Amino acid sequence: MTTHIMPTYARQAVTFDHGDGAWLWDIDGKRYLDALAGIAVCNLGHAHPAIHQAISQQSQKLIHTSNLYGVKLQEELADRLCQLSGMENVFFCNSGTEANEAAIKLARKYGHQQGIEEPVIVTMDKSFHGRTMGALAATGNNKVKQGFAPLLSGFVHVPYNDIAALQTAIAADSNIVAVLVEPIQGEGGVNIPASDYLNKVRALCDEHNLLMMLDEIQTGMGRTGRFLAFQHNDLLPDVCTLAKALGNGVPMGACMARGKAATILTAGNHGSTFGGNPLACSAAMAVVDTLSNTDLIAKAEAKGQAICSGIERLTADNPHVVSIRHKGLMIGIELDAPCSELVGKALEKGLLINVTAENTIRLLPPLVISDEQIDLLTETLSALIQEHTQ
Repeated sequence: MTTHIMPTYARQAVTFDHGDGAWLWDIDGKRYLDALAGIAVCNLGHAHPAIHQAISQQSQKLIHTSNLYGVKLQEELADRLCQLSGMENVFFCNSGTEANEAAIKLARKYGHQQGIEEPVIVTMDKSFHGRTMGALAATGNNKVKQGFAPLLSGFVHVPYNDIAALQTAIAADSNIVAVLVEPIQGEGGVNIPASDYLNKVRALCDEHNLLMMLDEIQTGMGRTGRFLAFQHNDLLPDVCTLAKALGNGVPMGACMARGKAATILTAGNHGSTFGGNPLACSAAMAVVDTLSNTDLIAKAEAKGQAICSGIERLTADNPHVVSIRHKGLMIGIELDAPCSELVGKALEKGLLINVTAENTIRLLPPLVISDEQIDLLTETLSALIQEHTQ
């Protein structure tokens, strides 16, 4: 079949027509259990009535005016996000990559204000921060960088979850101005650090007057059992980026700042034509309201544990399962060999999953997943793992 779409994606052989909660139906009427949620985007599932109502009503009033003018919904959303996060102000954009680009620019300007002509940001090996040139340079994965040199300079990478390595890097380079880190590495293989890792990063940043910048694009909006993952650690970053589930599918990103980071970017320093327009903000407000007024976040940890426990029980005799790890509904099942073909096999069984870092099955089901759907997920996936590793 001829297509005029640029071949930038290795797509699965399915096209979806409609959805409801954790279910999706393809154009031929086959039903699938979505355990990926659009890559951690549709935390409220598909066709959520609050999202539908919000964007339907807003589309009849106003979709876009630009940031040349005040946007009331944008101001209200910023207020809510700051109230829930402890941050002080927000820059709205359209994606996680754009949110991280804003954070990178903020950190560089902060460095220049300190008299540092060539600011450096520390990021982590196996990290993923996006595919634009700044975010790509920040990303600690050489595979996604191949073919795009020369990359933006000003980044140093150290091993994730290794405070000694971070401390050594900071001591070795007086141009370092910030540390950008994911609370949990998603694309890197659902890597969960030591429980006090972020606290130690915070302490190092305080000691050396650096900005602590957290990429919560995949971990935020209730995914890990808190509104934001850093809230497990009783700390506040200087900068925090959000996207993915913020709009439940409507393109929406945010770069939040506090303290010394909150006043760095001023008029003319950064911008976005579409960022924070009324339609996107209406969707995000519906997401925030729904998460705030239900027990979906509170139940994320128990649901994640139920999925992991079920898979552990059904694969207990399988030596090829290296580990099963999770934080809330962010789940990684690591096998001892590459397993990307499981994505297609699961699709045939009516289950949507993902494999990252070659050998880790990644599950990011919507927070609305039911107990019955959890049982179906664990039984179907466990059987696939057993069959694959025979």
